[in-house]
Amino acid sequence: MKRLRDLRFGIALIVAGSLASPIFAADIVNTKKVEVQVETIVDGLEHPWAVAVLPDGAYLVTERPGRMRVIRDGKLSAPIAGVPKVSSRGQGGLFDVELAPDFAATRTIYFTAATTNADGSGTQAFSASLSPDEKTLENVKAIFTMKRFTSGNIQYGSRIAIAKDGSLFISIGDRGDRDRAQDWHDDAGSIVHINADGSIPNDNPFKDGAKALPEIWSKGHRNPQGITFDTADDKLYTVEHGARGGDEINGIEPGKNYGWPIITYGRDYSGAEIGEGTAKEGLEQPLYYWDPSIAPGALAIYHGKMFPEWNGDFLVAALKFQLLSRMQRDDTGAFVAEERMFDGSYGRMRDIVIAPDGALLIVTDEDNGALLRVSRGPGGNG
Repeated sequence: MKRLRDLRFGIALIVAGSLASPIFAADIVNTKKVEVQVETIVDGLEHPWAVAVLPDGAYLVTERPGRMRVIRDGKLSAPIAGVPKVSSRGQGGLFDVELAPDFAATRTIYFTAATTNADGSGTQAFSASLSPDEKTLENVKAIFTMKRFTSGNIQYGSRIAIAKDGSLFISIGDRGDRDRAQDWHDDAGSIVHINADGSIPNDNPFKDGAKALPEIWSKGHRNPQGITFDTADDKLYTVEHGARGGDEINGIEPGKNYGWPIITYGRDYSGAEIGEGTAKEGLEQPLYYWDPSIAPGALAIYHGKMFPEWNGDFLVAALKFQLLSRMQRDDTGAFVAEERMFDGSYGRMRDIVIAPDGALLIVTDEDNGALLRVSRGPGGNG
């Protein structure tokens, strides 16, 4: 990919000939299929973790130290009051945020965070109402709390995907203790499925709690920090961190075991082998894996009008190489090509969201983090 990163263009947005139209500084980047422009909507965010688009086109963002803010007209609001206290040690903090499907009527949001109790820290999910003036979270309620908190401060998982029926799928990391991912009575290393009020859905595979915790949907995950539905077929997918190599894309099905740490395509950071190899009967294979690791932070599956060339492609925000990976599939759904975009140009990419107009929204996980908007460039095709 030829990147024109060093060329800065002032893109004048002339509306009906008005001389008062705003001017946005944008980078023009040639990708394999299309020319794009990358605009910085706002910077000055401290390790932003997630972004959601409000109905009027403003943005709701989280910052890992425990702040939630609104971005409107390029301006960053003061922190929203009412966010619960978070544990921001290590990889902990305030994580994902999603709007409820009926947000326009109820103003309900869902978010995840690392919180503490007497045993240490763990992952929690909350519901709340965003006040009409956007200054306060009201009716904050914990709707999921992992059963076992521990002293470690890594690998919380913590992305949310909302199903069509309004139920929530939440990714939980193994918390740095790999064996927990194979304990079916431990939430660590799992995808959990709850109703919006925290109750257990009737279609959960272990609803009676005999063989596994009733909220568990799947197991054997290391640190899944991307989870999303493909709107084309309603299938659920994750992207998750391996150790030294072995980052994975998985298609998630109820009751299945995705193998960590029994099988993996990665190695320990010491270079030692992990588990029993790369395959074992009864354990699921990834749809794709990376070696070396790219450190995936989030996943979106593109369906939109702005970039029809990308329809059906997986978009993976990556931290390690500071890039956006576009994974192309064939008619069978198999991954056949990867394009790495923006390699090293904007910092660690933590979240990737498809805006209603088809543009991409990316937050960069930096001390001085930013919200980026990626739209079709003035030149059209790449």
